[in-house]
Amino acid sequence: MLIRVRGDEDLDVCVELLLAVHEQAAYPINWPADPCAWLTPENRLGCWVAVSAARVVGHVVLTAAGDGAEVERLFVDPEATRQGIGRLLLDHCATTAAELGRKLSLEVVDNRGAAVHLYRRAGWHEIGRRPIDWAGEHATELIRFVAP
Repeated sequence: MLIRVRGDEDLDVCVELLLAVHEQAAYPINWPADPCAWLTPENRLGCWVAVSAARVVGHVVLTAAGDGAEVERLFVDPEATRQGIGRLLLDHCATTAAELGRKLSLEVVDNRGAAVHLYRRAGWHEIGRRPIDWAGEHATELIRFVAP
């Protein structure tokens, strides 16, 4: 498994994977009007993909949040789940944030059971919840985690 910088040539396959994740697991809850732009936020510190057998199988973005950093846009090809890819991408963000001297956090909606379990198994700590009104019946809260 290789984690590498996401190139422009990866965007189409990342959008295809995101659509598969959206259709299978409702992530993101609200499909973005411009998926390429959604995968490339302005405040990004880095975008990476996981590659297995020359095929992109995962994606993550690290964004600036004040003097901290946030893990965002983390998803794995539904055909490649439960292989540790999400954990590798999460760990890559933790290493990068540490190298940048930034405290790392993330938010996840309360209906993402597999993601919540991943973060807890990786030693992340839940520090709060806040209600949301943009997810309809799919989720009611955002759970905030900080890196160990």
